Amino acid sequence: QALLVESGGGLVAPGDSLRLSCETSGRSFNNWVMACGWFRQAPGKEREFVAAISWLGDNIDYSDSVKGRFTISRDNAKKMVYLQMNTLEPEDTAVYYCAARYGGIESRKYVYWGQGTQVTVSS
Repeated sequence: QALLVESGGGLVAPGDSLRLSCETSGRSFNNWVMACGWFRQAPGKEREFVAAISWLGDNIDYSDSVKGRFTISRDNAKKMVYLQMNTLEPEDTAVYYCAARYGGIESRKYVYWGQGTQVTVSS
């Protein structure tokens, strides 16, 4: 099992930066190779993939909409996953979810999900 808890969301102005954190715990993270990802869901839209990182951090993937602006990272010693978001745009407004899956990032089917954290970009 795995537990994911996001934090760091909030209200920011266009062009600002924000860092989301995801605290991971559970037996799965102790015993298995776990890839982690970030997804988001805006009002009235389907949940969409944002970024993913492999267990060792040597494989990373981004959606085209955030590539060059967002950076995913992880610290396995601290059991943390991060999403650094720069040059935020109103279109980035959404609930952001941390997710985890067994294995690598070759699939976007995730098993474990956090409760989400709201990010609002508005002037």
